[in-house]
Amino acid sequence: MELVQNFGDFDALGLAGLVRRREVSPSELLATAIARLDAVEPRINAMAMRHDDLARGDIARGLPDGPFAGVPFLLKDITMLAGTMVTYGSRAFADNVADHSSTLVERYKAAGLVIFGKTSTPELGLNITTEPRFGGPACNPWNLAHSTGGSSGGSAAAVAARVIPLAHATDGGGSIRIPAACCGLFGMKPTRGRMPMGPGVLEGWAGMSTGHCLSLSVRDSAALLDATHGPEPGSPVRIAPPERPFLEEVGRDVGRLRIGFCTRHPAGLATDPEIVKAVSELALWLDRQGHEVSDVMPGFVGKAGDAQLKIIAANVEVALRSREARLGRPLGPDDLEIVTMAIRAMAGHVSASDYINAVTTMHLFGRQAELFFDDFDVLMVPTLSLPPLERGRLDMMSKDVSAYMKLSGHYAPWTAMFNMSGQPAMSMPLATSKAGLPLGVMFAARAGAEGTLYRLAAMLEREKPWIGRKPPVCA
Repeated sequence: MELVQNFGDFDALGLAGLVRRREVSPSELLATAIARLDAVEPRINAMAMRHDDLARGDIARGLPDGPFAGVPFLLKDITMLAGTMVTYGSRAFADNVADHSSTLVERYKAAGLVIFGKTSTPELGLNITTEPRFGGPACNPWNLAHSTGGSSGGSAAAVAARVIPLAHATDGGGSIRIPAACCGLFGMKPTRGRMPMGPGVLEGWAGMSTGHCLSLSVRDSAALLDATHGPEPGSPVRIAPPERPFLEEVGRDVGRLRIGFCTRHPAGLATDPEIVKAVSELALWLDRQGHEVSDVMPGFVGKAGDAQLKIIAANVEVALRSREARLGRPLGPDDLEIVTMAIRAMAGHVSASDYINAVTTMHLFGRQAELFFDDFDVLMVPTLSLPPLERGRLDMMSKDVSAYMKLSGHYAPWTAMFNMSGQPAMSMPLATSKAGLPLGVMFAARAGAEGTLYRLAAMLEREKPWIGRKPPVCA
């Protein structure tokens, strides 16, 4: 079987087109992706586990005629694929086998994607870098000494290194957008309620968490959202379907947008000068294109961090208590990382009324954020306030949990706000540091307005393309 030439120059829809025209077979695409992964995995450590034979079996049984039929795909190791391990990046779940597939995974399969492994994640998806004690750190293909971001860092490394053109990711506080910024990719976090989360758990982190992908191209993200969005039985949040398919938004006239932008750190901390310059220059460029661009600090900023932490801590406690019940023993330092245990300890101080108040605060925060978009179509901010950190800077085995939390808040002050509000937000790889590391710019819009973001993203992709830029570690 021959490997597919120029595989890394195609996005996922491009690969699917080759299959549809019978220029290549799904087996050839899979063999090529496996070979590419084998070539770079020793350096980037993107994988939690491999399912090569499972993928070959899916092809042998015949694939659905979906929009991505035959395209190799990777899941984040936080997702249920029946009969396979799902460890959540933790020793506590080292022998955990999924007894069903998630609704989202079933939709991926119906779209024709060929799943051949799971990518690395930090323990329980709690870190904004991907450096779990269980499995070791994922390494950024742009500079192996630096973080891939988290918690979807393994997926980001695999896509950035051109193993595959898109991969599954989830986002409960920035876990799609932060790796996108670190690894030079496109990452869209959809609106709350847009994506299925079940069937076992129908809502993640009180609605803050959602799933989608990291991709090389804007159109892949839009087409995959078309293939997977929509409620499932029991969905607690249901939003109106889009006006038209998201893929049709790609290339559609963006119109004249009211864009608010901010380069200042919400907590008054320093933002890296190169990042300030990148966002400021983009704001000036958008103004010259005829958009209405205003420098603004949104009034809703920085008002719900404590509520968010209480919600996460309570959810971590529930997950770990359930695991303990299954194992028949308590979990301790041999099972869990120090920061995970510290977050769990916080849950001991969260009463039922505290949790209800935290969720209420989150909903009121969402109201404030939505009112901001009465005056603006889009908010543009840095995805991160610092360039991709060196590995080891955000270590979940750190004994100084306070310093860990402070650095996290300095590094990624903006992303989690839109998990709290439930609004869509995307990171785009529109700048590069002098050291050669990607810098991301984030855009957010009102709830349900992914179409606006995809129109803007496609225009920026066309005018300021990034797909031709490849990292030093590249398959």
